[in-house]
Amino acid sequence: MTWELFVGLRYLRARRRVAFLSLISVISLLGVTIGVATLNIVLAVMTGFEQDMRDKILGFNPHITVGSYGGPLADWQQALETVRKTPGVVAAAPFIYGQAMLSVGRAVSGVVVRGIDPAAAGGVVDVEKHLSSGSLSALAGTHRVTLAPEEGGGAVELGGLLVGKELARQMGIAPGDVVNLISPLGTPGPAGMVPRVKRFVVSGVFDSGMFDYDTTLAYMALPDAQRFFEMKDGITGIEVRVADVYGARIVARRLEGNLGGFPYRARDWMEVNRNLFSALKLEKVVYGVVLCLIVVVAAFNILATLTMVVKEKRRDIAILKTMGAASSGISRIFVLNGAVIGASGMLLGTLLGLGGCWLLSHYQFVELPSDVFLVTTLPVRVDPVNFLVVATVSVAICLVAALSPAKRAASLVPVEVIRYE
Repeated sequence: MTWELFVGLRYLRARRRVAFLSLISVISLLGVTIGVATLNIVLAVMTGFEQDMRDKILGFNPHITVGSYGGPLADWQQALETVRKTPGVVAAAPFIYGQAMLSVGRAVSGVVVRGIDPAAAGGVVDVEKHLSSGSLSALAGTHRVTLAPEEGGGAVELGGLLVGKELARQMGIAPGDVVNLISPLGTPGPAGMVPRVKRFVVSGVFDSGMFDYDTTLAYMALPDAQRFFEMKDGITGIEVRVADVYGARIVARRLEGNLGGFPYRARDWMEVNRNLFSALKLEKVVYGVVLCLIVVVAAFNILATLTMVVKEKRRDIAILKTMGAASSGISRIFVLNGAVIGASGMLLGTLLGLGGCWLLSHYQFVELPSDVFLVTTLPVRVDPVNFLVVATVSVAICLVAALSPAKRAASLVPVEVIRYE
């Protein structure tokens, strides 16, 4: 232990005559501790929220979507083979996207319909992992059901439809129920445009954990979607899964090159959800800056404490200089004081932050309304980089706060201090 650190630690100890200074030091330590802990917990929650949202979005959306500027893809089989052979691509499958209305009795709701290939879609999206009942394979075939007497009765063969949990609850339907799907693109008739209506049977229910998806999304087999939307053999596009989700943009540009460019267009998940993730990133930065002010306030306490210590220890500093201590050594005493308070507060705050993160992740005692937020509990993800940045910044702020008192102590002239002693 250097003599500067030894003297600095002695100055931090409580004595009866200067107990007030030690109390302020403790308050400064607690300020740094609370600031670091709060900042770590909030950043862990924001990081967890971002990751949880990303996982849920990618669970129901492909990493890359390949479409055409000219509308539906007609001769898409060759393009699908090209996509599957592209380096970095794990799986690819065709899909159809459209909007319709779902009706049961007097209940009506707008839905987004995605036509998928049940045999290939499981390798691109994780819908099957979120199924509460049914399976993707149930979409491939038809289901024999008996219609209600008011609908004519009799047994018919109907295609399957997967719906979200909230949509099923709002419409009052369950697996095995018959529903009507109404296309907004009607069929011309003698009396004008006639809405196109087709019956389907609910073959499964999924729970994505995202309220918007569970209330508006429905899946059907690709051939059923082609017939319902009258697309013949065309598709809306090709959905792609890549090995590295953060390298999706590179693979997207590679796909456009392999497909020959125009009219093909490849959009990665970050481009599609750019506004959402940009807002999350901005929120994390803003929260970090605002909560960092707690550490800054604690640093002002450190500044006040060390300033009062310098004033209290003027005679001691003069004696040390008279004994041969250099001004740089005197300055280091108070810089080390700030470093000790900052490092101690940082360590305690980091431990407190880890404890808070563990409690939030294991007990999940904070519940969020699912119709407002995309998650039901606070997601927590401890990122070592965030903790390291918070620790570095907090100690740096405390060191900066100690520079002014240290400079003032180093500039004291021994003769002027002890002249009247």
